[in-house]
Amino acid sequence: MTFRVLAVLLLTSASYPSPARTFAQNSPTVGQPAATLDETARFLAGMPVTGALEPLTHDPARQEHAQAMNDAWTKKEHHQIWPIRQWMQANAPQYHRSTDTTFYMFSGPDFLYASIFFPLSSNYILAGLEPIGNVPDLTQIRPEVLQADLISLRNSMNSILRFQYFITKEMRTDLGRGNISGTLPILYVFLSRLGYTIVDVTHLGTPAEGVKITFSGGEQPQSLYYFKTDLSGGNSAFLRWCATRGPGLSLLKAASFLMHGDGFYGVRNFLLQNSRVIIQDDSGIPLRAFPKGWKVNCYGRYVPHKDEFQKYYQPDLAAIYAQNPAPPPLGFAFGYHWQKDDGLLMLATAEALPALPIEEQPQKARVRK
Repeated sequence: MTFRVLAVLLLTSASYPSPARTFAQNSPTVGQPAATLDETARFLAGMPVTGALEPLTHDPARQEHAQAMNDAWTKKEHHQIWPIRQWMQANAPQYHRSTDTTFYMFSGPDFLYASIFFPLSSNYILAGLEPIGNVPDLTQIRPEVLQADLISLRNSMNSILRFQYFITKEMRTDLGRGNISGTLPILYVFLSRLGYTIVDVTHLGTPAEGVKITFSGGEQPQSLYYFKTDLSGGNSAFLRWCATRGPGLSLLKAASFLMHGDGFYGVRNFLLQNSRVIIQDDSGIPLRAFPKGWKVNCYGRYVPHKDEFQKYYQPDLAAIYAQNPAPPPLGFAFGYHWQKDDGLLMLATAEALPALPIEEQPQKARVRK
């Protein structure tokens, strides 16, 4: 596919842990302090580092990695990060400034967009099928092996940095073949590039296999959770755990139209019942599934998909975009369409409803249908 070829050209140059175990680096060289978690993250992100990893930054392979990451990030800031932040400040400032929990289902390791849309969230909860992975002590990796690992890391991030989403097969292939593996190194890169400092990383065993990263740099300490979990089916221990941390702010992007069928009704219902706002492209919750009490504002342009997503065409959504006047332009690419002019965004909010009398409240308040 054309976008895959372009993505490859962008950056490519030449046992299960116990619950609540704090992630630790491998033992350092004798007499040398171990690299901190934050220094390791900055190294992987191609940023300046001090301490144990500073000598490795003089290697030509790492300098090449830093240059490639710098170039890609500069373009990402220009085409996506700043336009989205400006759009949120103009169209949804109350959510852009909210400290509520962010739910980002089907995200993989895409902390980048969760942070762009909702930078002040106290907790970010990401979920996908990608493995958590590992980031070892980089000083203990042979130079030629580390060079290959850095190339794999760049390759795994090609599509998210060039476009707006991960190509899952490429990410799994590239990050499954070296010492630096899984979602963890990608989360490190995003946190460092966004200006945060990683304070602690803890592996979790409940409500699913996961990792918790505590970081600072904002107005208050924040936490990022990533869980490897299957979101299909109905209510689950993971969704019940999430519900105790809401209601929150939800993001859906490049979600493969999974919630357009019945196989993912549990996560769809969870989001509708536990979100103050849902920002999504057309691959998230179908327009027809939003119940009474929700207001859906549309922006950008609706371009029907081809190939495997053609069957998910939404006539009711197309009718909104065919109105005169049409929805306002978006100004940045979003979702599966990587061209700026083809971006589509839906901002759905649950309207405040008057309280019911006590006798009519047999369960938690929910949006009336």
